Amino acid sequence: MPRDRVERLLPALLTALFLLGIGGYVAWRSSAHREAQAMQGAQAAKPAAARARLPAHPAPLPGARVVETAHYAITSSADDEQTLRVGDAVEALHAAYLAWFPQVAPRAADAPKLRLTLYARKGEFQANNRSSPWAEAYYLAPVSYAYYAKDGANPYHWMLHEATHQLNNEVARFPKTKWIEEGLGTYFGASRIVGGRLRPGEIDGDAYPIWWLDRTELSGDLDADIAAGQWIPIRALITGRDAPSIHSHVNRYYVQYWSLTHFLFHGDGGRHADAYRRLIAEGGTLENFERLIGPADRIERDWYRHLQARIAESASRN
Repeated sequence: MPRDRVERLLPALLTALFLLGIGGYVAWRSSAHREAQAMQGAQAAKPAAARARLPAHPAPLPGARVVETAHYAITSSADDEQTLRVGDAVEALHAAYLAWFPQVAPRAADAPKLRLTLYARKGEFQANNRSSPWAEAYYLAPVSYAYYAKDGANPYHWMLHEATHQLNNEVARFPKTKWIEEGLGTYFGASRIVGGRLRPGEIDGDAYPIWWLDRTELSGDLDADIAAGQWIPIRALITGRDAPSIHSHVNRYYVQYWSLTHFLFHGDGGRHADAYRRLIAEGGTLENFERLIGPADRIERDWYRHLQARIAESASRN
C-alpha cells in the first residue's frame, strides 16, 4: 500500500483500535461485575437456604397454658377436658411403646418432660403449620404439634402419630428410616385405646390412614397393580428409588407404610416381629431387611395378601 495512503488511514485505524479496546474493557468489567454479583448472591443465599431447611418453630400460642402429665408437658389452647384427654392418650402410648420395645430404656426420672403443642382447632394449627401443606400434625424436635380433632370419633390420633416419632427420636433413638418412621407412627397412632391402655395392632377404624382402606383398590394380582400404579413396590418403598412422588400419592404411601409395619409385627402369626424389632434398631435399609427378615420379593407377596385381608375386614365393619 502506498505510504501516503497508510498515513491517511492511520488515525482512523488507531481510533478503531482504541474503541475496540474500550469496548472490550467495558464488556470484561460488565461480565466480571455480573460474576462478582452472582458469587455474592450465592454466598448470601447459602445461610438463607440453610435456614429454609430448618424451619423455625411457631410463635407461642396466645393464652395457652402448660398442662403436665407424668411424662409430658402440653402447651395447649384447647380446653381442660380436651387437653387431659390427649394427655391420657399419650401416656397410654408411652406405656405401650416401652412395653413393645423392651430393649428401650425409659428416660431418667429427672429428665425434662417430652413437649407437645396442642391446638384447639384445625384452623389454628394450619395458621401455624411448619410442615407440608397437607399435614394434619408434625414433629419438629423437640416438640410434637397437632390439633384436637373434636369432630372425629378419635380426636387424638394425630398427636399419637407425632408423639411416636418423638419417642423414636428422643427416647429409643432409633435410626431414622422413612418407611419405618411412618410405619411406626401410623401403627401406634391407629391402635385402639381401651380402658386407658393402648393395644398395639388392634386397628382403630377412626384413625388415619385406616379410613382409607375402603378406598384402597387392589385387584388380587400384585404385578398388575404395580403396572397400573395401584401399588408402590416394596423395594421402592424401602429405598425411595424409582418411587412415585409422595405429594401426589400421600394416602397410598401411608396405607402401605402402616400395613407393612402391621404385617411385620402381626402377619404369619407374628413370625417376623422379633426380626423387625432388630431391623428398627439397626436401620431399615434393603440390605438389612433381606438379611433379617427375608427376600423382599417373597415378603412383598405375603404383605400384599395381609393388606387385602385388612381391607376386607374394614369393608365388613362398614
